[in-house]
Amino acid sequence: MGLGSIVGTGLFVSLGIAAGVAGSGILLALPLAAMLALFNGLSSAQLAAAHPVSGGTYEYGYRFLNPTLGFAAGWMFLLAKGASAATAALGLAGYLLLTLGLAEAVILRVALAGGIVLVLTLLVAGGIRRSNRANTLVVGITLLVFAFFLLAGLPQALTTFVGTALEGGVDGPAAGLTAAGPSALLHATALLFVAYTGYGRIATLGEEVKDPARTIPLAIWITLGTVAFLYLGVAAVALGALGPDGFARATAETAAPLQAVARELGTPGLPLLVALAAATAMVGVLLNLVLGLSRVALAMGRRGDLPGVLARVEAESGSPRIAVAAVGAGILALVLLGDVRTTWSFSAFTVLIYYGITNLAALRLPVEARRYPRWIPSLGLAACLFLAFQVEVRVWVVGIAMLSSGLLLRGIFRALESH
Repeated sequence: MGLGSIVGTGLFVSLGIAAGVAGSGILLALPLAAMLALFNGLSSAQLAAAHPVSGGTYEYGYRFLNPTLGFAAGWMFLLAKGASAATAALGLAGYLLLTLGLAEAVILRVALAGGIVLVLTLLVAGGIRRSNRANTLVVGITLLVFAFFLLAGLPQALTTFVGTALEGGVDGPAAGLTAAGPSALLHATALLFVAYTGYGRIATLGEEVKDPARTIPLAIWITLGTVAFLYLGVAAVALGALGPDGFARATAETAAPLQAVARELGTPGLPLLVALAAATAMVGVLLNLVLGLSRVALAMGRRGDLPGVLARVEAESGSPRIAVAAVGAGILALVLLGDVRTTWSFSAFTVLIYYGITNLAALRLPVEARRYPRWIPSLGLAACLFLAFQVEVRVWVVGIAMLSSGLLLRGIFRALESH
């Protein structure tokens, strides 16, 4: 479940976005982002054990902090995952179009991404849910394809890195590993952190697994470790095949960088397999996000933090169709930006604020409910707040404006309901 919740857009799109910021420095940023994800995952796990309800940090904020921070967590979750969903839709469209030889058609990419969001929104509104069996199938396909991808590309990548190091070159991927300045490295870490999020799904399973105090932390460790090694291997292959500039350019121009890498490797059938893995993984990610976002919107509607109409559930299908439609419309609006770097950067800022509140809530747990020392959520909180402001200034300015707007709208909704 952890792998199915994490492996998706982060693998197929975000590595190239981060390469455009820090070059080969992403090989340092990836483990840093994984460590931050581990701290946040452990904070989420102990919160889920102490307060096992649906809603994640939206509920934890209300329970352990105050209603304003609870709302802020829910609102930032909607913004963060809405931006992630838009990135997934644009990335999926990019992989499909590149397979068809239409990579340069930006308008067509936006139109196809919008169509994908519309279809999946209608499916979710009709009551469809993603099953554990489908999740296992998607993860299996992705891991098999990338085992083949790594076998095809790692020897060439290692040869490139070693050759550059021996020659003392300044332009190759090995030299670029230490060339990224602190600012670029931290910016890339912030962007790559989003590629690890999804571990919250593990934390919410406390009531459904045996010995959750042992099983959930172990699952988080294993999942994040597996994903970190997968990302590092794929990033090394991509840098060896295209170089940092080529990898970043493929992301900006096509939103399908790994297919460009697969073509460069020249292994027969690999580009098509990568496109298949991208399609299955990102359709799964989108379906999960529309489902999850609509349920958070429903919960916020029930509490009066969003319009009460979002809490309406259809008796026949059991689906909150109005909440699903609102979520779909929000994702479509972000898709119209047409730029995966912008949507992913916005997701990075908002999700870091969300997990900052998660860590703050973990710090407020009573002593008897704590499973880990206080330094874990303390470091997680400090790192989240620091990294959130390492993205582009325009991104966090818009993020703060959106948070302020959300708080203002909440006040208006509550005032109207009181009358």
